[in-house]
Amino acid sequence: MRTNRRSFLKAVAAGAAAACVPGVLRGAAAGGSSRKTKFVFVLVDDLGWTDVACFGSKFYETPNIDALAKSGVKMTSAYAACPVCSPTRGSIMTGKYPARTDTTDYFGGGRRAKLLPAPYKHYLPLEEVTIAEAMKAHGYKTFFAGKWHLGGEGYFPEKQGFDINKGGGRNGAPYKSYGNRGLAKDPTLPGGYFSLYANPHLEDGPKGEYLTDRLTDEAIKFIEANKDGSFLCYLSFYSVHNPLQAKPKYVKKFKDKLAGMPKPEGPEFITEHKNKARQIQQNPVYAAMIYSVDENVGKLTKKLAKLGISDDTVVVFTSDNGGLSTSEGHNTANLPLRGGKGWLYEGGVRVPTVIRWPGVTKPGSVCDTPVTSTDYYPTFLDIAGLPAKSDQHVDGVSITAALKGGKLDRKAIYWHYPHYGNQGGRPGSSIRMGDYKLIEFFEDDSVELYNLKDDIGEHKDLAAKMPEKAAELRKMIHKWRKEVDAKMMKTNPRYKEKRR
Repeated sequence: MRTNRRSFLKAVAAGAAAACVPGVLRGAAAGGSSRKTKFVFVLVDDLGWTDVACFGSKFYETPNIDALAKSGVKMTSAYAACPVCSPTRGSIMTGKYPARTDTTDYFGGGRRAKLLPAPYKHYLPLEEVTIAEAMKAHGYKTFFAGKWHLGGEGYFPEKQGFDINKGGGRNGAPYKSYGNRGLAKDPTLPGGYFSLYANPHLEDGPKGEYLTDRLTDEAIKFIEANKDGSFLCYLSFYSVHNPLQAKPKYVKKFKDKLAGMPKPEGPEFITEHKNKARQIQQNPVYAAMIYSVDENVGKLTKKLAKLGISDDTVVVFTSDNGGLSTSEGHNTANLPLRGGKGWLYEGGVRVPTVIRWPGVTKPGSVCDTPVTSTDYYPTFLDIAGLPAKSDQHVDGVSITAALKGGKLDRKAIYWHYPHYGNQGGRPGSSIRMGDYKLIEFFEDDSVELYNLKDDIGEHKDLAAKMPEKAAELRKMIHKWRKEVDAKMMKTNPRYKEKRR
């Protein structure tokens, strides 16, 4: 299979010159010129849907992301393909649902309870032709920086089509943060988000250097070196994943802001299944981490402008799953959405997304068309005027029509999470078709049905009132799972119900 992939890439590269002007900016911005398309893809880790001011946050400050939204389109129904990181990241790379590639849990996960976790690969298969490989075959320079978490040795970004890798490896959080409990007491200690990083894929910087800044600096160096050609710059921040570490001056800024705010109304937590879910955004350290992410988004967009390539560059800003609200520090609140990271409710899978396609996306516009992370692959090829790879990005669709204000020809979006996450979410599958969303839970074979247009917070389960709709969507889930050969959970023979 790997040999076949190499043969494909060689064939594509050989035929690139005959393709329809690969790498030329398409759409209204092209204006008949031969300007070469560039892509900057910014992925934030664990950033919740309302963790950005232009998506509703009243505590966090994100002026540069807000400015990007004013210059592009805000995607209000954008989804991650999974409520945890590795599966979503794999879906971006492959254009396939995690269920199809058997990468359905974060790599390293394996919790068990009443059911055993479904079997899954702890790596992104090399047989997949990634978005980086597809674009590289057409002359694009490719760059990756930050969190990878798609496999260990032999599966790093360099093996998946990226010319340069700065900081991407097996770990799902900054390297030295693992097992270093001292970071919680002194967030400025070397390690984690502060150099020395102990990251085998990133040279240490000077003492006190902040990882989010460093990754952006590396991305900017790449952009400067390749400004005259076509490139894919994939900047994947480790932020805002635990451990919570931020620059002291920004932590003070938000502590002072919190002290000056009136006491929020409503409860700080509510019960979500067996967990408690945060309802109020008020963590100064988390706010400071978001502020640093925003600051670096500003550095990127300003550099594009200074180099005179803003009009040639498509910029995407998004997250890999919802905000962490139900465990592990309860860092943020996702209201009005229910649940958070690790849950199939909207708080776990709906993510803040902004796309700027110069000359095409209407500045300051809003698109509520449902899109998902499998869609970036075919969309980038479409924008760049490169041939589609429909046998590869089989679950993604080009969303260029939606970006232009039109509609997409897709019936439904699916999720499959046959695992117990660290955040308390219940294993199951889910579907969204139109305004309706159905979740099928595996432990008790129950379903919940919601109308997201009327009930974005998923408070009113309609399954009993609309049995025909519930049955229709459940049948679609079962058919889809069969089509993608989704792996299922089995009963745990050693499980014993806890006595109350």
